[in-house]
Amino acid sequence: MSDTEHPQPTSIALHKKSRLLSVDFSDGASFQYPCEYLRVFSPAAEVAGSERPESGKKKVNIEHLEPKGSYALHIIFDDGHDTGIYSWERLYDLGKNQEKYWQEYLESLDRFGLSREAGENGGDKETIDLRIMYFNYLVNKLGTQEERLSLPANRVKTVQDLLKVLGMRKLERGYLLAEDNVRVTVNRQFAEPFTRLEDGDEVGIVPNSPNPPPPPRQ
Repeated sequence: MSDTEHPQPTSIALHKKSRLLSVDFSDGASFQYPCEYLRVFSPAAEVAGSERPESGKKKVNIEHLEPKGSYALHIIFDDGHDTGIYSWERLYDLGKNQEKYWQEYLESLDRFGLSREAGENGGDKETIDLRIMYFNYLVNKLGTQEERLSLPANRVKTVQDLLKVLGMRKLERGYLLAEDNVRVTVNRQFAEPFTRLEDGDEVGIVPNSPNPPPPPRQ
């Protein structure tokens, strides 16, 4: 079976904080799989063979990854599910058809009267509370080393969202917090723009350079 028939992974990265698995394939395709998506589409017999969809897996995460020879990936989830063996062909199919499969899954949940939420949790919180810490020249330029903010949860879901909101709040100094000018840590680990934020997270914002960038031209 040739590589052109079934592309092989060239890079696999687990982003636990964002609950995402990223896989690059040899044909140039690149996919990001939410852990929930992989969990509810597990190829394990007890999942794939059931008419009733998996539910309550919105916050499931991947606990561990184990390569299975040169043909598949064994994924262990933090809800105890550990029988899913994902072949490269299956992963590629899940990536290529993610939008279609996900919509079908949501429709299936509706038919069975099920929810993505685990149990009855009373709905999502409307705000997200974050501790923001600034470093180096940002302390002087912004006039603070630390602030605690309560921001709209529907607007601030990722690091990228947070930087945009902070940039607007800092008015004429907001350009200092542009993505190209800073690095961000979440709970003391460097994060990506797509890293998801959760209530109570500690966010550090560190300049990329020891010198402030020039203000944008008006």
